Amino acid sequence: MNQIPKFPSRRLAAISAQWHAAIVHRARDACTDELLREGWPPDGIEYLEVPGAFEIPLLARRLADSGRFDAIVAFGLVVDGGIYRHDFVGRAVIDGLMRVQLDTGVPVFSAVLTPHHFHEHPVHQQQFGEHFVLKGTEAARAVLQTLAVHQRQAA
Repeated sequence: MNQIPKFPSRRLAAISAQWHAAIVHRARDACTDELLREGWPPDGIEYLEVPGAFEIPLLARRLADSGRFDAIVAFGLVVDGGIYRHDFVGRAVIDGLMRVQLDTGVPVFSAVLTPHHFHEHPVHQQQFGEHFVLKGTEAARAVLQTLAVHQRQAA
């Protein structure tokens, strides 16, 4: 694949929500592993944590505005806790991330997932953990492909 663009900094911000960190970090780590396999420099990834998914877009905006990053990837798991509707949180996060990239021109990728049903039991922990590995890998591939396209368009 090796589609890494020749950006001078090759800097990526990886923002993770702390809720359900054991699952969320599986996506983050899979993304990192895939990027490193494709030649991304190990020191070119900065890891940041926020309390929950709702806090991701504001940090993404600040990081995009800083000019230090070629791309930003968000990782989170928004679940239906039974007290409030998780769909409004998921929608707010995704809309916020889209706004960040459209307003700043810095590509922002989402591995913030909102499963229809998630319960704190071993079967779902394993099932969603494995799914997050897949989503992290897909996020890395999207980063590489998107940055390659943007580099070609800038040339």
